Amino acid sequence: MEDDECWVQLEEYRLLLTKTIEPSQITPYLRQCKVLSCDDEEQIFNDPNLVVRRRKVGALLDILQRTGHKGYVAFLESLELDYPRLYHKITGKEPARVFSILVDTVGESGLTQFLMNEVTRLQKGLQEERRRRQEAAAAAATQEDTVRQHQVRERELRKQQERVHRMREEKDRLWEEVRHLKDENYSLMHDVTKLSEEKNSALMSNRDLQLEIEKLKHCLMNAESDSKIRTVKLKNAMEQRPSQDRMLQLQRHNHLLAARIQELEASAQGTAPAPLDQERLSSESLEDYKQHSQAQHQELVNNIYTLRKDLHDAEALRDRYLEANEVLDLKCTTLKKDAKMYRDRMEGILKQMDEVIRERDKAIASREEYHQENCRGLQEKDQYRKQIRELGERCDELQVQLFRTEGEVIALQTRLHRHTCSQHDKSQTSEEDCKDKLTKASSVELQSPTSGEYDVCIASQDHQLCAGEPREENISAERAPSVDEVLGCSKPRLRCNIYYRRKRVLRSKPTWKEHTPCHLDNSSGSDNTDTDGM
Repeated sequence: MEDDECWVQLEEYRLLLTKTIEPSQITPYLRQCKVLSCDDEEQIFNDPNLVVRRRKVGALLDILQRTGHKGYVAFLESLELDYPRLYHKITGKEPARVFSILVDTVGESGLTQFLMNEVTRLQKGLQEERRRRQEAAAAAATQEDTVRQHQVRERELRKQQERVHRMREEKDRLWEEVRHLKDENYSLMHDVTKLSEEKNSALMSNRDLQLEIEKLKHCLMNAESDSKIRTVKLKNAMEQRPSQDRMLQLQRHNHLLAARIQELEASAQGTAPAPLDQERLSSESLEDYKQHSQAQHQELVNNIYTLRKDLHDAEALRDRYLEANEVLDLKCTTLKKDAKMYRDRMEGILKQMDEVIRERDKAIASREEYHQENCRGLQEKDQYRKQIRELGERCDELQVQLFRTEGEVIALQTRLHRHTCSQHDKSQTSEEDCKDKLTKASSVELQSPTSGEYDVCIASQDHQLCAGEPREENISAERAPSVDEVLGCSKPRLRCNIYYRRKRVLRSKPTWKEHTPCHLDNSSGSDNTDTDGM
């Protein structure tokens, strides 16, 4: 997907590319980058259909497009080497590789001079970079000192914060303990209040029971008085009732009168009729006697009925009084039992209250002892806390002194490090002056026209001369390698290979070329993709 986007962007400049590019000028580099094969090159230059240069460029672009991103990069590098203006117009970047133009325009001597100028410029840049690095190292050392001092102060502040945190925790713990003691005190007061309420309720219950007992006693006395009154009334009624002998006598008299009446009736029926006057007299007398006897009989019958009625009423009243007396006896017995039960219960409640009072006294005494022990424990704990606080403050002071001592040690180490760095800077400055002299001498000798191999030899000789100089042992490991060291050891052989490869590319090009003006200001001293290691 990225390959297609790259070639789509390049497709906008296809007309400009086909108009400007000479295929024979860029094919050697493309073949060297292995994005163009011999068969492809044969097809481009010997195909009868590709006679016009623009068609050849179009076919070359089509072949490179099939290689993807690699062909795109190689094509841009070839434009950077041979068509810098076109490269700048397409990519918007300044070309960084102009060695082929230098070789074409000013020759190998100009290339050598250009390389020496670039080396000199790089050495100056390296010296400036070293100076900036030394300044940055000094600033970093100062910052490190400041950071260490801040770290010491931070440790002190952290220690003080820890101390404040401990004091806050202790305050919170003491506050929690005070709150716990307050809750315990409130609970004890609640228990005392509850016990006093229970005591008051027990006293009220005792008073209510005493009142109930008094009421029951009063009811019992009333019942006894009522029973006595009813008993007396029943006795009086029984005394006023006629006796059994009187009742028998009246019944006997009644029977005699009835027998007399029957005899008189029988005698009256058995005798002969007397004269009318006598009969009338006797009948009147009999009638009077009969009425008189009937009246007496009726009176006796009424008396008997009345007496029987009174007897029946007296018996009913006696039964009712007996039942009421039995009920009252039962109530009296029940009340006596209830009174005895309440009396026993009150005695038990009083005993329990006495036991509760004794237990309360014991609990109060034990609570007082507990409070005394707690007070002694709190006093001892306060003493221990005071000792611990004093020891903690002493420890904090010792740690603060330790931190300050560490800060002083760090400051002394920093001063020693600065002194060592100043000596190192002096030795390094003397070494750089020697190298500058050698570089100037070599640049003077290189003013004559020489080949690339001679440049390599001069660079290797400079490297050997610089390597032979004495080095001080106190140079730090972070020191960057100099330009002479970069040009030493492995680089001469690589540079020879690069120059040989460049000559081979130039020989493979045709005699006629499209000359383009070179811009030496845009060069950075780097070669093609094979020379990026330099």
